[in-house]
Amino acid sequence: MEHKGTIRLETDRLMLRPFTIGDIEPAFRNWTSDEQVTKYLRWPTHKDISVTDRVLKNWLECYDAPTFYQWAIELKELGEPIGTISVVDMDDRTDKIHIGYCIGSKWWHQGYTSEAFARIIPFFFKEVKAGRIESQHDPNNPNSGNVMKKCGLTYEGTLRKADWSNQGIVDACMYGLLADEYFQRTK
Repeated sequence: MEHKGTIRLETDRLMLRPFTIGDIEPAFRNWTSDEQVTKYLRWPTHKDISVTDRVLKNWLECYDAPTFYQWAIELKELGEPIGTISVVDMDDRTDKIHIGYCIGSKWWHQGYTSEAFARIIPFFFKEVKAGRIESQHDPNNPNSGNVMKKCGLTYEGTLRKADWSNQGIVDACMYGLLADEYFQRTK
């Protein structure tokens, strides 16, 4: 793959961009402290802004690495981030990118996560030269799977007790999209 790092990407309603130090308070207010958001995730709800401060400062230190992909999902009309979308795992041997995302519950069911995910897909296939984009969700969180389907990923199966989250050991519904499929669809 030809890694580019977290570059600014735009959609009609969103700016996908690297986080800044000024995003700590909005991140805490908009999603990291939201128990609905973290219910099916691996990281615990931030009970104190100092946790968000530490996490975001860690991300800021990683932005120089071309293999680090961590976008703030900024709602243009609001002017602040409402969530994040990132590469949570990758394998350069298989040209695979694994995507994770979360968005504040106040903005659920408005298409923002799908819009963000749909925007990074061409970036990874055309510019980074990924061969596969995948994502997964807990079967008890079907709305996350709906984002994947809406973005053209194919359901590949459910791996039993293959993941863990704040719910414990959980099943993982796996979705994937191959570069050949993407380019065939966009001809």
